[in-house]
Amino acid sequence: MSTTSKLINPALRAAANLRSSSMPEKVSKTAAAYLSAAPSGGAHSLPDLPYDYNALEPVISAETMTLHHTKHHNTYVTNLNAALEKLDAAVSAGDVSSVIGLEGAMKFNGGGHLNHTLFWENLAAKGSSSIKAGGTLEAAITESFGGVEEMKKEMSATTIAVQGSGWGWLGLNPKTGRLEIATRANQDPLQATTGLVPLLGIDVWEHAYYVDYRNVRPDYVNSVWDVVNWDVVEQRLAAAK
Repeated sequence: MSTTSKLINPALRAAANLRSSSMPEKVSKTAAAYLSAAPSGGAHSLPDLPYDYNALEPVISAETMTLHHTKHHNTYVTNLNAALEKLDAAVSAGDVSSVIGLEGAMKFNGGGHLNHTLFWENLAAKGSSSIKAGGTLEAAITESFGGVEEMKKEMSATTIAVQGSGWGWLGLNPKTGRLEIATRANQDPLQATTGLVPLLGIDVWEHAYYVDYRNVRPDYVNSVWDVVNWDVVEQRLAAAK
């Protein structure tokens, strides 16, 4: 996108100027947060996968991974950058109505970009990663759910039950120090909407599994455990504590 390279300077300017503007405080803070979070290059980009598209077979096919990454995730990135440009222009113009009107697009596309980035990272080739016996992650899971299999069973059931499109998450509650299971509709980001720090996510939008499992979501969710990158989950837990 040819105009995104100029986004970062207006973003920083807008974030600074909002404090003295006549916009409502909540609106100005939200806009400033979105704009100041733009990467140094001025635009968000589609991240490379840490593995080949066929690395998760037979659990997730190369066809699904290719479509999911290059089409679906890329669309969230493209639409997020377009929304950021519109937001910057609206802030510069002092157009409160347009700023408010862009909140939905920012949340949906920004959440889609964030959720998918986390999702790719918490997947790995079948058999390449396991929960370390006696490790911090296993201890935290056991404390919160009684054991690893109990956690998997509860998270699977909760995630399968998501109505329509959404995500199932294992997250850390920073207030209690315990792990919790939560679901989010559509592309709502976990931490921004619940306060839980995301450790592991399962995408249950149909595009994540329809090629391989048709509409049989339970088969997909129960199979995805075979390709979880537990090393990344443990690293996220350590970083969140």
